[in-house]
Amino acid sequence: MGIIKKIFQQHAHEYLDRYGDRMPEVHRKVIRAILNCKTDGCGITRFQCEKCGANHIFPLSCGNRHCPNCQYNKSRLWLDRQKQKQLPGHHFMVTFTMPGQIRDFLRSHQKKGYGAMFAAAAGTMKKLAADPKYMGGDLPGFFGVLHTWGRTLQYHPHIHFVVAGGAFSSRDKLYHPSRNRFYLPIKAMSVIFRAKFKDLMRKNRLLHLIPPEVWTMDWNVNCQPVGHSEAAMKYLAPYVFRVAISDSRIISCKDRRVSFRYKKKGSNRPRVMELDVMEFIRRFLQHVLPSGFMKIRYYGFMHPCCSMDLDTVRKKICAALETLLPVITQKKQEPHLPVCPYCKGILVFVAFYPPPPARSNFAPG
Repeated sequence: MGIIKKIFQQHAHEYLDRYGDRMPEVHRKVIRAILNCKTDGCGITRFQCEKCGANHIFPLSCGNRHCPNCQYNKSRLWLDRQKQKQLPGHHFMVTFTMPGQIRDFLRSHQKKGYGAMFAAAAGTMKKLAADPKYMGGDLPGFFGVLHTWGRTLQYHPHIHFVVAGGAFSSRDKLYHPSRNRFYLPIKAMSVIFRAKFKDLMRKNRLLHLIPPEVWTMDWNVNCQPVGHSEAAMKYLAPYVFRVAISDSRIISCKDRRVSFRYKKKGSNRPRVMELDVMEFIRRFLQHVLPSGFMKIRYYGFMHPCCSMDLDTVRKKICAALETLLPVITQKKQEPHLPVCPYCKGILVFVAFYPPPPARSNFAPG
């Protein structure tokens, strides 16, 4: 059992007693999922060994996207899929970060705020990519992943985008590559991102809730080259399905104090932070996303509904870069069959037993 699950088992009831009357329902759902993960509260499956006949019972994972136990396989499968979609040419990582003065507002208006972050950031890159000074293409391609945490679990909303270094033009139907080490000017992206976000808040009638000084300060946009597509995917894959903190970073939880490792930005020296257990749970839960909110979004010629299919995109990029079309080989995935721990025989699925009816408490199983 993971240490985060143990923390919730020991202290979630107290947290609910203190804050449950003003807690979002989605936070309750995450608590239930973490407590029931790998118990009969998520259902169980029964297998039988075809060799020795022994029965084996396996409790199921909760599958919740905020559960620390359920994200590794999702990340690996996502990376395998992206490798089959990789594009030739150079790529960039572009990160849009919200200023500290607006974060209290975002925490209270997550669905509209996060949606506006995506729309403003995507609109910014589309606008500048279409400018003939840069690429002159009105169809760039990129995808973004929303994260809301910093190294010490503080609230730090930002979006990482993996961006192909170029854009297609609807005028000449050609791919216009960017420079290898330069995508778009970060100062211009900062100004346009801020203006587009402000406009969206005005349209949503939320502008009066945001401190006025936010609109006169610089917003942080970072852009760095990351090489070819596969390198960018490998860099981002661990972040895609990561939750705010993993079991591996937690040192201990005793005497109502949780200690965990972290590193300051720009430093490799490991440090330790210690939090009261109630504060640890609060920081963990503040990164739970609104129900149904899509934290990974695709745009332009990376969108699955783009009018150009992936093979056409690859060919046109290679023609523009005067390079050979890369050969995308898919390794044959051998099926992973469960085996009996006693005789190593193959286990055969027999039955699935659904979880019991929901109960009012949060006890697992």
